[in-house]
Parts: sequence; C-alpha cells; structure tokens
Amino acid sequence: MESRQDVDFIFFDAGGGHRAAATALEAVARREDRPWNIRLVDLQDVLDELDIFRKFTGLRLEDIYNRLLENGWTLGSTQLLPLMHGVIRLYHSSQVRVLTKFWGAKPPAMVVSLVPNFSRSQYQALQRVDPKIPFVTILTDMADYPPSFWIERQKQIFICGTERAVEQVRSISPESTAHRVSGMILNPKFYDVAPVDRTAERRALGLDPSKPAGLVLFGGMGSDKMEGILKRIDESPLDVQLILICGKNEKLKKRLEARITRISKFVEGFTKDIPRYMQLADFLIGKPGPGSISEAIQMGLPVIVEKNAWTLPQERFNADWVTENNVGESLNTFGDIVPALERLLQPSRLAECRANAAAIRNNAVFEITAILDTILQCASRPASS
Repeated sequence: MESRQDVDFIFFDAGGGHRAAATALEAVARREDRPWNIRLVDLQDVLDELDIFRKFTGLRLEDIYNRLLENGWTLGSTQLLPLMHGVIRLYHSSQVRVLTKFWGAKPPAMVVSLVPNFSRSQYQALQRVDPKIPFVTILTDMADYPPSFWIERQKQIFICGTERAVEQVRSISPESTAHRVSGMILNPKFYDVAPVDRTAERRALGLDPSKPAGLVLFGGMGSDKMEGILKRIDESPLDVQLILICGKNEKLKKRLEARITRISKFVEGFTKDIPRYMQLADFLIGKPGPGSISEAIQMGLPVIVEKNAWTLPQERFNADWVTENNVGESLNTFGDIVPALERLLQPSRLAECRANAAAIRNNAVFEITAILDTILQCASRPASS
C-alpha cells in the first residue's frame, strides 16, 4: 500500500478566493485518491500573534481587507501596498521564527502556498526546517503585481495560469521553476454542472424566460456599486433583467430587495449555488476578480468589468485579459454600463463573445494536482550516489 505524505495547503481569508482555491484543490485531490494527508492552514491563524494591524485597530489584516472591499474603499490601494509590504518586512524575522516553529513541530512533505505577500518568510522558514521540502506557490491571480507580491527572487516552484505570469517568474526569479496551467483554479462543481430547465428556473425566480438576464456578482462581500448598476439599467430603455448576488452583505441585500424597479430582478445573499445562477444568466457584470471571471468563462458567459483607480492593482491585468481574449467589455466606469450592454446584447456581438468564452478550456485544478504529485515524487526519490 502506498504510504501517505503530509501536504500543507496555505491560504487566508482576505477576499475569499484563496480559501476557495485551496478547498477546490483538496476536493480534487481526494476525488483522485492522491496519497496525501492534506492540512488546510490559515496563515493568519499561524501568524496571529504578530498581527500588528490588529494591535492598532482591533481587526485582523484579512478583516481590514474585507471591509475595504465591502465598502468600496479601494481608491489608493496601489499606494497602500508598499506600506503594507513595509510592515510585513518589519516583522519578517518574527514571521520566519513562528513559521519555523510551526513546521519544525511536524515537517510536511510539501508546502503549497496560495497566498501573496508572504512567500519570502515561508520559503526561509522551510529552508531552516528542511531545504529538501518543496515550496510551491500557486498564483491565484492572472498575473503578479511586483515587487514582492507573488514572486520573490528565491529558488522555488511556481504554478501560473497565464503566459504573462510565467514570463514574470522567468524575469523576476529566473532560478525558479514555472509550470503553466490552463487557467485559474475553479471548484470542481463548475465541471459537474447538471442541465437545468432555464424556463422553469427563471420563472421560479420571478424572471421572464424570454428576456436577457444578467448576473451581478461582486464576490463574497458584495459591493455598493451594485445599487448604481441596478439604478442605471432600470432607468434605461434596456429590456433586460438582473440576478443580484450580495454575498454576506445583508444591508445591501435588504436595500436592493426594497427598491421598486421597472425591470425584473432577483436578489440573493450568500450562496454556494453560483453555477446554477450562471446557467440562468446570459452575461455577468462584476469586478475583475480572477475567480468570478474564470467561473463565468467556464459557464460560457461574456463579462463586463471595470478598471480604474479604484480597481485593486493585482486585478487590473484581469480586465485587460477580458479585452485581449474578446470575451466581454472592460469599462473605465460602471457609469457606462448602459451603452456597454447595448453593444454586448447585439446578437452578433453576444454570439462572438460566447464563442470565444466556449473556446477557452480551463482544466487547471486537475492539471495542478498532477503537477504536485510529480513534484512530490521527485522530492521523495533518494539522491543518486
């Protein structure tokens, strides 16, 4: 019987996408019966005693980040990033100490990190515990935002979902190894989607089966921008309807539900049923998050996103990717959502974007488990004499 090896998947809850990627990988590894004992490790918990942000504000770093997203306070995030990196560097030696103690107590066979900003401290801690332990970083963004965001100059292993990210690894850390996969990590449920009766399902939500429907999705915390999008579309002559997913933002959900509108709408809170709602929609409107864009493309949905000074710096390339792959529209402001929808809903344009989305084959989550298995096998082989 094949012996099982301990593997740590490192995530945190800033934004939600990192945990989602880690749990998706875990689910696929279990489905494939990989001989791994997977430990899901919240890096925030391990480094909690060092959280300087909590000492000054009473909030964890990931909670601060999520509040910024929920309230749309992202203007100036490009300038704040170096400040955050400065604080991280200030506590670097302490992070290495804590991580060395953590991994030293029970050294894993491999560490797979799905978080940015802390690659250097993780790498150096593992070097102290055992330099032979593979350290793998999976970029959950389509590209890095250097310096010191995802890629550090240190000899390690990267897994990247775009050619742009691979090129960045080769440029920033040429001593590292970069594996290219076909996209971002998606939950396996996006590959196991059962057909739905769109007519019946739409009617059950109070929507018209014959009219175009848009899914408005801004991550797990929702966004106040959704109110402006609904207002502009409702005040336009567009004959569309909307499914609005508010996530854990209950205040936003109540406001949207209470709003009397000309167009039909369905408002949902936090849900794990995103694939079903995407099956009922014809297009997606949202922030340029790597997860939501990739999920929409997997489900054949054209997307409309926004890129401006409020856009998180690590997500700006994603909006460019939408344009480069001709799978939707990237706007400077959602104030232009009505003319953008008028363009997208032209039959020839909508068909073009759908065809381009359907042509993108993303099997990254399955490719990654195979790559990790190869890395583990290579690390387990005895050195040749």
